[in-house]
Amino acid sequence: MTFKELNLIQPLLGPLDKMGYTQATPIQEQSIPHLLAGRDIFGCAQTGTGKTAAFALPILQMLDAAKIGPRSGTKALILAPTRELAIQIHENIVLYSENLNISSTVIFGGVNQHSQVQALRKGVNILIATPGRLLDLMQQGFVKLNMVTHFVLDEADRMLDMGFIHDIKKIIPKLPTQRQTIFFSATVAPDIKKLADGLLIKPVSVEVTPVASPAELVEQSVFMVDKNHKRTLLKHLIKERKMDQVLVFTRTKHGADKVAKELCKAGINAEAIHGNKSQNARERALAGFKSKTVQALIATDIAARGIDIDRLGFVINFELPEVAETYVHRIGRTGRAGSEGIALSFCDAEEVQYLKGITKLMKRDIPKVEHPFK
Repeated sequence: MTFKELNLIQPLLGPLDKMGYTQATPIQEQSIPHLLAGRDIFGCAQTGTGKTAAFALPILQMLDAAKIGPRSGTKALILAPTRELAIQIHENIVLYSENLNISSTVIFGGVNQHSQVQALRKGVNILIATPGRLLDLMQQGFVKLNMVTHFVLDEADRMLDMGFIHDIKKIIPKLPTQRQTIFFSATVAPDIKKLADGLLIKPVSVEVTPVASPAELVEQSVFMVDKNHKRTLLKHLIKERKMDQVLVFTRTKHGADKVAKELCKAGINAEAIHGNKSQNARERALAGFKSKTVQALIATDIAARGIDIDRLGFVINFELPEVAETYVHRIGRTGRAGSEGIALSFCDAEEVQYLKGITKLMKRDIPKVEHPFK
């Protein structure tokens, strides 16, 4: 379906056309008509599905129809878990709104607040923010949310993983109860569902099913191994196969830290990346990994979103994911851009059920590899 068929106004179609966007993605096709009709939305979609445009375009169209002035106060609040995502959303909104008389700004932590405060003092219609900095500026009296008509919570699962739930719970009571709420998450865990239920009124559910076919260029194998021998096997494989750049997945933040520590002890330069790490620590670890000064990056699934390394040779599932689709996303980090990749998975007795789910989803067995560390 084209954006024109979605009844978007000409001032929005112009910039989209200029950017080479004419066809809507599935999440945009499903979301835009409901949002323009004023409905709340619960969206389940991964990064890279086009969800920013799915919520930004209808919000811009509705604010334009409301004939607001650019300095008439904050009408839309968009919360994002990281500085990078907040900046990216803002950049897109600036592009989409070039023909509209609508103002926007982005605020995030880790930098001096002066220029952000200056922008807020002028008055902005759309505010994109990370929860910590927003709460801080609200407490200082620089942000008022009493006129917000549209509220977006993006990547809600990542918010929870990064410990922002308490900040979010302090922000929500400051919003008007009469508002449109748009909620996006890549997973629908029980705590996500609970948060959504408390925010949304008769929402429309939209979902983009994750692609279930891993890159054909990825060579996959599995090692049946006792839980206690996984770290020994990991060190052995990294050294034996001379892996100069390997992305290792664990299920928990604590697990990621333990694995990174163990590898460092063995002389393998490793860093953990997860929600408890500061923004700067995550950026440093990622930069080191990209430049290959960090040999092994140990990541949780949520923290690994946004890691896009060209020609990454190896992915290791130190622990198998509980959700089969997650395995597909993990191994899709390698074998990109026409290059071949290798995905190795460790499976202990408790994880056999997860392995069965993965093989069922992929409709194929993963070859088992013999090794000395049973």
